[in-house]
Amino acid sequence: MTGGPRLGLRANLPQFSLLVVVNAMVGGMLGQERTVLPLLAEQVFSLSAYTAVLTYILAFGLSKAIANLFAGSLCDRYGRRPVLVAGWLVGLPVPLLIIWAPEWGWVIAANVLLGVNQGLTWSTTVIMKIDLVGPERRGLAMGFNESAGYLAVAATALVTGYLAEAHGLRPAPFLLGLAYAVIGLGLSVVLVRETRGFVSLETRGHDRRSAREIFVTTSFRDRSLSAVSQAGLVNNLNDGVAWGLFPVLFAVEGLTLAEIGILTAVLPAVWGLGQIAAGALSDRWGRKRLITGGMLLQGAALAWVAAADGFVPWAIGAALIGAGTAMVYPTLLAAVADVAHPSWRARAVGVYRWWRDFGFAVGAVLAGVVADRFGVHAAVAATAVVTALSGLVVAVRMKETRPGQTPDRTLL
Repeated sequence: MTGGPRLGLRANLPQFSLLVVVNAMVGGMLGQERTVLPLLAEQVFSLSAYTAVLTYILAFGLSKAIANLFAGSLCDRYGRRPVLVAGWLVGLPVPLLIIWAPEWGWVIAANVLLGVNQGLTWSTTVIMKIDLVGPERRGLAMGFNESAGYLAVAATALVTGYLAEAHGLRPAPFLLGLAYAVIGLGLSVVLVRETRGFVSLETRGHDRRSAREIFVTTSFRDRSLSAVSQAGLVNNLNDGVAWGLFPVLFAVEGLTLAEIGILTAVLPAVWGLGQIAAGALSDRWGRKRLITGGMLLQGAALAWVAAADGFVPWAIGAALIGAGTAMVYPTLLAAVADVAHPSWRARAVGVYRWWRDFGFAVGAVLAGVVADRFGVHAAVAATAVVTALSGLVVAVRMKETRPGQTPDRTLL
């Protein structure tokens, strides 16, 4: 770039667009499991207890949370691009392990690797986009990033449903995931460029903090960061319930694999499509109202799904959950970037994403226990209550963080 690197979406559009494509490949890796794996657990591996079925989400959530926690530090120490490439290398065996799995333990191992893959690659694309765009269009940038990832989740969930209907649960649906891993790795090695140098363009002075200080500040001490972290955890708690229990619920009620694939795709499709608009609106209106409203909408929609019966009512509920999640997802990331100093922002993003994806593990355990004891409908209803309460916590605790509105960083 003439005159050296510059911050901004337009100034870095080619590299930014490439990172959007790379994150679509990351989302596709997750999407390969959304429709097929819960059914594989029941129909191929004969797992009847919901707690056993959801073990793969528990394994995924824990490994992804841990990978997120270290991704920011690794990006600061070694650079963004090497961490991105490492994440793709870890993801390559995932579809093959599921295709060849003779027992459920192989699937658990595959999801440990998938969690590391998602933690390293998705965290890094988020950090790299924040590096490139600067503070002015941060919400829009996160909207593009998350939209690409979750539209790929939706498209892959839909396609794998049809592939499973036509060719069986294995191997056809997971060959798509293998293609995503190969393409993502190739783009990252050949075309992606390092962005760590852009941080110096935004940094004014230094705010040196230890890893422990950053974890405590992001998790508990800062009003806004702690509210964001708990909202992220609960958001992915309810997404883990949707991922693990919705296909089983729909199958029990007699829907076909193709219909289940459509319903499974509706949530991430609306989620993905809405995030660009939500991110842009958060740049204009502020972060807090979108996060609060999105969490409350998700809670109401989950209650609808728990009470509904039939393809159309469930499709409406899934779409409303997706809309609420779209309001929340890019906005939470933008809020973290608003508050954290550029010198420790990558690590703060990692801590936030640790809490957010730990929600998968919490959701898998709680949903499995409640579903085994009281049924799937009760598990979804309980998740609705927790999600609504999380929105109220944001309303009470979070301060507005959008640049230009003098963010309140008072520490409790």
